[in-house]
Amino acid sequence: MNEIVIELSEINPREFFGNHNENIELLKKYFPKLKIVARGSRIKVFGDEEMLEEFDERFSMLMDHFARYNKLDENVIERVLTSESKDDYQTSTESGEVLVHGVSGRMIKAQTANQRKLVELTKKNDMVFAIGPAGTGKTYTGVALAVKALKEKQVRRIILTRPAVEAGENLGFLPGDLKEKLDPYMQPLYDALRDMIPHEKLETFIEKGIIQIAPLAFMRGRTLDHAFVILDEAQNTTHAQMKMFLTRMGKDAKFMITGDPGQIDLPRRVISGLKEALLILKDVKGVGIIYLDDKDVIRHKLVKKVIAAYKEIEHTE
Repeated sequence: MNEIVIELSEINPREFFGNHNENIELLKKYFPKLKIVARGSRIKVFGDEEMLEEFDERFSMLMDHFARYNKLDENVIERVLTSESKDDYQTSTESGEVLVHGVSGRMIKAQTANQRKLVELTKKNDMVFAIGPAGTGKTYTGVALAVKALKEKQVRRIILTRPAVEAGENLGFLPGDLKEKLDPYMQPLYDALRDMIPHEKLETFIEKGIIQIAPLAFMRGRTLDHAFVILDEAQNTTHAQMKMFLTRMGKDAKFMITGDPGQIDLPRRVISGLKEALLILKDVKGVGIIYLDDKDVIRHKLVKKVIAAYKEIEHTE
Protein backbone atom coordinates (compact mmCIF):
# COMPACT_ATOMS: atom_id res chain seq x y z
CA MET A 1 0.00 0.00 0.00
CA ASN A 2 1.35 3.45 -0.97
CA GLU A 3 1.50 6.32 1.45
CA ILE A 4 2.03 10.10 1.46
CA VAL A 5 2.84 12.33 4.43
CA ILE A 6 1.84 16.02 4.42
CA GLU A 7 3.24 18.45 7.00
CA LEU A 8 1.23 21.59 7.86
CA SER A 9 4.23 23.84 8.46
CA GLU A 10 2.76 27.39 8.34
CA ILE A 11 -0.88 26.52 9.05
CA ASN A 12 -2.63 26.11 12.39
CA PRO A 13 -3.67 22.41 12.29
CA ARG A 14 -6.57 22.89 14.72
CA GLU A 15 -8.16 25.59 12.55
CA PHE A 16 -7.42 23.70 9.34
CA PHE A 17 -8.73 20.34 10.55
CA GLY A 18 -11.81 21.96 12.16
CA ASN A 19 -13.60 21.23 15.43
CA HIS A 20 -13.33 17.54 16.30
CA ASN A 21 -11.47 17.08 12.97
CA GLU A 22 -14.73 17.73 11.05
CA ASN A 23 -12.86 18.85 7.92
CA ILE A 24 -10.84 15.63 7.92
CA GLU A 25 -14.06 13.61 8.30
CA LEU A 26 -15.41 15.44 5.25
CA LEU A 27 -12.28 14.57 3.28
CA LYS A 28 -12.79 10.92 4.18
CA LYS A 29 -16.27 11.03 2.65
CA TYR A 30 -14.86 12.36 -0.62
CA PHE A 31 -12.00 9.84 -0.64
CA PRO A 32 -13.61 6.69 0.82
CA LYS A 33 -10.95 4.37 -0.68
CA LEU A 34 -8.11 6.14 1.14
CA LYS A 35 -7.12 5.78 4.76
CA ILE A 36 -6.57 9.30 6.17
CA VAL A 37 -4.93 9.79 9.57
CA ALA A 38 -4.38 13.28 11.07
CA ARG A 39 -2.12 13.69 14.08
CA GLY A 40 -0.62 16.92 15.36
CA SER A 41 0.47 18.96 12.33
CA ARG A 42 0.92 15.90 10.14
CA ILE A 43 -1.48 14.03 7.92
CA LYS A 44 -0.78 10.53 6.61
CA VAL A 45 -2.72 9.05 3.71
CA PHE A 46 -2.63 5.43 2.53
CA GLY A 47 -4.02 3.92 -0.67
CA ASP A 48 -3.82 3.52 -4.44
CA GLU A 49 -1.09 5.65 -6.08
CA GLU A 50 -3.40 7.36 -8.58
CA MET A 51 -5.91 8.21 -5.85
CA LEU A 52 -3.10 9.54 -3.64
CA GLU A 53 -1.98 11.89 -6.42
CA GLU A 54 -5.53 13.24 -6.74
CA PHE A 55 -5.73 13.69 -2.96
CA ASP A 56 -2.35 15.44 -2.81
CA GLU A 57 -3.38 17.89 -5.54
CA ARG A 58 -6.75 18.70 -3.92
CA PHE A 59 -5.23 18.97 -0.45
CA SER A 60 -2.66 21.47 -1.78
CA MET A 61 -5.58 23.53 -3.16
CA LEU A 62 -7.22 23.50 0.28
CA MET A 63 -3.98 24.61 1.98
CA ASP A 64 -3.53 27.35 -0.60
CA HIS A 65 -7.10 28.56 -0.02
CA PHE A 66 -6.64 28.52 3.77
CA ALA A 67 -3.36 30.44 3.51
CA ARG A 68 -5.12 33.18 1.51
CA TYR A 69 -8.42 33.48 3.38
CA ASN A 70 -7.74 31.92 6.83
CA LYS A 71 -10.99 30.01 6.47
CA LEU A 72 -12.03 26.49 5.65
CA ASP A 73 -15.57 25.16 5.94
CA GLU A 74 -17.90 22.64 4.36
CA ASN A 75 -18.78 24.91 1.43
CA VAL A 76 -15.14 25.65 0.57
CA ILE A 77 -14.09 22.01 0.84
CA GLU A 78 -17.00 20.90 -1.35
CA ARG A 79 -16.22 23.49 -4.02
CA VAL A 80 -12.47 22.78 -4.05
CA LEU A 81 -12.92 19.01 -4.17
CA THR A 82 -15.54 19.07 -6.94
CA SER A 83 -14.17 21.90 -9.10
CA GLU A 84 -12.50 21.22 -12.42
CA SER A 85 -10.00 24.07 -12.09
CA LYS A 86 -8.77 26.74 -9.72
CA ASP A 87 -10.90 29.30 -11.58
CA ASP A 88 -14.02 27.60 -10.18
CA TYR A 89 -13.23 28.56 -6.60
CA GLN A 90 -10.24 30.92 -6.53
CA THR A 91 -10.52 34.66 -6.94
CA SER A 92 -8.22 37.63 -6.47
CA THR A 93 -7.19 38.42 -2.90
CA GLU A 94 -8.80 41.89 -3.12
CA SER A 95 -12.27 40.43 -3.69
CA GLY A 96 -12.03 38.67 -0.31
CA GLU A 97 -11.27 41.90 1.56
CA VAL A 98 -13.68 43.55 3.99
CA LEU A 99 -16.37 45.40 2.01
CA VAL A 100 -17.88 47.26 4.95
CA HIS A 101 -17.26 47.56 8.68
CA GLY A 102 -20.82 47.16 9.83
CA VAL A 103 -22.66 47.76 13.09
CA SER A 104 -20.60 46.89 16.21
CA GLY A 105 -17.46 46.64 14.06
CA ARG A 106 -18.78 43.59 12.23
CA MET A 107 -16.59 42.84 9.22
CA ILE A 108 -18.74 42.20 6.15
CA LYS A 109 -17.01 40.48 3.26
CA ALA A 110 -17.80 38.10 0.41
CA GLN A 111 -17.93 34.62 1.96
CA THR A 112 -17.77 32.25 -1.01
CA ALA A 113 -15.92 32.01 -4.34
CA ASN A 114 -18.98 33.11 -6.33
CA GLN A 115 -19.70 36.01 -3.98
CA ARG A 116 -16.09 37.14 -4.49
CA LYS A 117 -16.60 36.80 -8.25
CA LEU A 118 -19.68 39.02 -7.86
CA VAL A 119 -17.44 41.65 -6.19
CA GLU A 120 -14.97 41.41 -9.10
CA LEU A 121 -17.72 41.60 -11.73
CA THR A 122 -19.14 44.74 -10.11
CA LYS A 123 -15.74 46.44 -10.33
CA LYS A 124 -15.52 45.71 -14.05
CA ASN A 125 -19.15 46.23 -15.13
CA ASP A 126 -21.76 48.93 -14.53
CA MET A 127 -24.62 46.45 -14.83
CA VAL A 128 -24.47 43.06 -13.09
CA PHE A 129 -26.98 40.22 -12.85
CA ALA A 130 -26.57 37.99 -9.76
CA ILE A 131 -28.66 34.85 -10.17
CA GLY A 132 -29.12 32.06 -7.64
CA PRO A 133 -31.34 30.33 -5.09
CA ALA A 134 -32.33 31.58 -1.63
CA GLY A 135 -29.55 32.11 0.89
CA THR A 136 -26.67 32.47 -1.57
CA GLY A 137 -25.97 36.05 -0.42
CA LYS A 138 -26.88 37.80 -3.68
CA THR A 139 -28.81 40.68 -2.11
CA TYR A 140 -26.64 40.91 1.01
CA THR A 141 -23.40 41.14 -0.99
CA GLY A 142 -25.07 43.63 -3.34
CA VAL A 143 -26.17 45.87 -0.47
CA ALA A 144 -22.66 45.68 1.03
CA LEU A 145 -21.17 46.79 -2.30
CA ALA A 146 -23.69 49.64 -2.47
CA VAL A 147 -22.89 50.83 1.08
CA LYS A 148 -19.15 50.61 0.26
CA ALA A 149 -19.65 52.73 -2.88
CA LEU A 150 -21.62 55.32 -0.87
CA LYS A 151 -19.01 55.49 1.92
CA GLU A 152 -16.22 55.87 -0.64
CA LYS A 153 -18.21 58.64 -2.43
CA GLN A 154 -18.29 56.66 -5.71
CA VAL A 155 -22.06 57.29 -5.71
CA ARG A 156 -24.30 59.89 -4.05
CA ARG A 157 -27.21 57.61 -3.21
CA ILE A 158 -28.40 54.04 -2.94
CA ILE A 159 -31.70 52.99 -4.48
CA LEU A 160 -33.14 49.60 -3.55
CA THR A 161 -36.24 48.32 -5.27
CA ARG A 162 -38.32 45.17 -5.68
CA PRO A 163 -41.46 44.38 -7.65
CA ALA A 164 -44.37 44.14 -5.18
CA VAL A 165 -45.99 41.29 -7.09
CA GLU A 166 -49.18 41.21 -5.05
CA ALA A 167 -49.45 44.99 -4.75
CA GLY A 168 -52.40 45.27 -7.11
CA GLU A 169 -54.48 42.80 -5.17
CA ASN A 170 -53.51 42.12 -1.58
CA LEU A 171 -51.92 45.38 -0.40
CA GLY A 172 -55.35 46.95 -0.10
CA PHE A 173 -56.13 44.66 2.83
CA LEU A 174 -53.11 45.80 4.80
CA PRO A 175 -53.60 48.62 7.34
CA GLY A 176 -51.82 51.95 7.22
CA ASP A 177 -50.45 54.32 4.60
CA LEU A 178 -48.59 53.25 1.44
CA LYS A 179 -45.17 53.11 3.11
CA GLU A 180 -46.49 50.84 5.87
CA LYS A 181 -48.19 48.64 3.28
CA LEU A 182 -45.06 48.28 1.21
CA ASP A 183 -42.49 47.89 4.02
CA PRO A 184 -43.09 44.13 4.48
CA TYR A 185 -42.05 43.62 0.84
CA MET A 186 -38.88 45.63 1.42
CA GLN A 187 -37.97 44.06 4.78
CA PRO A 188 -35.00 41.95 3.55
CA LEU A 189 -33.41 45.12 2.17
CA TYR A 190 -33.91 46.97 5.48
CA ASP A 191 -32.44 43.96 7.34
CA ALA A 192 -29.26 44.02 5.26
CA LEU A 193 -28.85 47.78 5.69
CA ARG A 194 -29.34 47.55 9.47
CA ASP A 195 -26.35 45.19 9.65
CA MET A 196 -24.16 47.72 7.87
CA ILE A 197 -25.30 51.19 8.94
CA PRO A 198 -26.09 52.29 12.54
CA HIS A 199 -29.81 52.85 13.13
CA GLU A 200 -29.80 56.66 13.56
CA LYS A 201 -27.52 57.21 10.57
CA LEU A 202 -29.69 54.91 8.43
CA GLU A 203 -32.84 56.83 9.42
CA THR A 204 -31.12 60.11 8.48
CA PHE A 205 -30.00 58.70 5.12
CA ILE A 206 -33.58 57.55 4.39
CA GLU A 207 -35.07 60.91 5.47
CA LYS A 208 -32.65 62.82 3.22
CA GLY A 209 -33.23 60.47 0.30
CA ILE A 210 -29.59 59.33 0.26
CA ILE A 211 -30.96 55.81 0.65
CA GLN A 212 -34.27 55.14 -1.09
CA ILE A 213 -36.25 51.92 -0.75
CA ALA A 214 -39.25 51.79 -3.05
CA PRO A 215 -41.34 49.40 -5.16
CA LEU A 216 -40.36 49.07 -8.81
CA ALA A 217 -43.42 50.98 -10.04
CA PHE A 218 -41.97 54.12 -8.39
CA MET A 219 -38.96 54.01 -10.76
CA ARG A 220 -41.05 54.86 -13.83
CA GLY A 221 -40.10 58.16 -15.48
CA ARG A 222 -36.96 58.65 -13.35
CA THR A 223 -33.34 58.86 -14.48
CA LEU A 224 -31.15 57.20 -11.87
CA ASP A 225 -27.71 58.81 -11.97
CA HIS A 226 -24.81 58.91 -9.48
CA ALA A 227 -26.51 55.98 -7.76
CA PHE A 228 -25.95 52.35 -6.86
CA VAL A 229 -29.28 50.74 -7.76
CA ILE A 230 -30.31 47.21 -6.80
CA LEU A 231 -33.36 45.52 -8.27
CA ASP A 232 -34.10 42.59 -5.95
CA GLU A 233 -36.43 39.62 -6.65
CA ALA A 234 -36.14 40.48 -10.34
CA GLN A 235 -37.62 37.12 -11.39
CA ASN A 236 -41.00 38.70 -10.58
CA THR A 237 -40.69 41.49 -13.13
CA THR A 238 -42.59 41.41 -16.41
CA HIS A 239 -41.00 42.22 -19.78
CA ALA A 240 -42.26 45.82 -19.58
CA GLN A 241 -41.08 46.34 -15.98
CA MET A 242 -37.58 45.00 -16.66
CA LYS A 243 -37.17 47.10 -19.80
CA MET A 244 -38.44 50.17 -17.92
CA PHE A 245 -35.96 49.56 -15.08
CA LEU A 246 -32.89 48.88 -17.22
CA THR A 247 -33.49 52.05 -19.24
CA ARG A 248 -33.54 54.21 -16.07
CA MET A 249 -29.73 54.03 -15.90
CA GLY A 250 -28.13 57.47 -15.72
CA LYS A 251 -24.58 58.86 -15.50
CA ASP A 252 -22.12 57.27 -13.06
CA ALA A 253 -24.65 54.64 -12.03
CA LYS A 254 -24.14 51.02 -11.01
CA PHE A 255 -27.05 48.64 -11.53
CA MET A 256 -27.30 45.24 -9.86
CA ILE A 257 -30.17 42.90 -10.64
CA THR A 258 -30.67 39.91 -8.34
CA GLY A 259 -33.13 37.07 -8.64
CA ASP A 260 -33.96 33.40 -8.43
CA PRO A 261 -35.59 32.05 -11.63
CA GLY A 262 -36.72 29.05 -9.58
CA GLN A 263 -39.06 31.18 -7.43
CA ILE A 264 -41.29 33.05 -9.86
CA ASP A 265 -44.56 34.37 -8.37
CA LEU A 266 -45.95 35.86 -11.57
CA PRO A 267 -49.31 34.71 -12.98
CA ARG A 268 -49.14 31.75 -15.36
CA ARG A 269 -48.17 32.47 -18.97
CA VAL A 270 -46.48 35.76 -17.93
CA ILE A 271 -42.83 35.59 -19.01
CA SER A 272 -40.30 36.59 -16.35
CA GLY A 273 -38.51 39.81 -17.32
CA LEU A 274 -35.38 38.42 -15.64
CA LYS A 275 -35.25 35.24 -17.73
CA GLU A 276 -35.78 37.28 -20.88
CA ALA A 277 -33.13 39.87 -19.96
CA LEU A 278 -30.52 37.16 -19.30
CA LEU A 279 -31.03 35.84 -22.84
CA ILE A 280 -31.09 39.26 -24.49
CA LEU A 281 -28.10 40.77 -22.64
CA LYS A 282 -25.78 37.78 -22.23
CA ASP A 283 -23.35 39.02 -24.93
CA VAL A 284 -23.59 42.77 -24.26
CA LYS A 285 -20.26 44.32 -23.25
CA GLY A 286 -20.42 46.05 -19.86
CA VAL A 287 -23.06 43.63 -18.54
CA GLY A 288 -21.79 41.00 -16.09
CA ILE A 289 -23.72 37.84 -15.20
CA ILE A 290 -22.89 35.53 -12.28
CA TYR A 291 -24.74 32.35 -11.34
CA LEU A 292 -24.54 31.43 -7.66
CA ASP A 293 -25.46 27.90 -6.60
CA ASP A 294 -26.13 25.62 -3.64
CA LYS A 295 -22.47 25.77 -2.58
CA ASP A 296 -22.89 29.51 -1.90
CA VAL A 297 -25.67 29.02 0.66
CA ILE A 298 -24.41 30.58 3.88
CA ARG A 299 -27.54 30.31 5.98
CA HIS A 300 -28.12 27.34 8.27
CA LYS A 301 -26.61 24.18 6.70
CA LEU A 302 -30.16 22.74 6.50
CA VAL A 303 -31.08 25.37 3.87
CA LYS A 304 -28.72 23.72 1.40
CA LYS A 305 -30.35 20.33 2.06
CA VAL A 306 -33.84 21.83 1.67
CA ILE A 307 -32.88 23.36 -1.72
CA ALA A 308 -31.44 20.02 -2.88
CA ALA A 309 -34.55 18.09 -1.75
CA TYR A 310 -36.92 20.45 -3.56
CA LYS A 311 -34.74 20.38 -6.67
CA GLU A 312 -35.04 16.59 -6.75
CA ILE A 313 -38.87 16.76 -6.60
CA GLU A 314 -39.06 19.51 -9.23
CA HIS A 315 -36.87 17.53 -11.63
CA THR A 316 -39.03 14.44 -11.33
CA GLU A 317 -42.35 16.23 -11.89
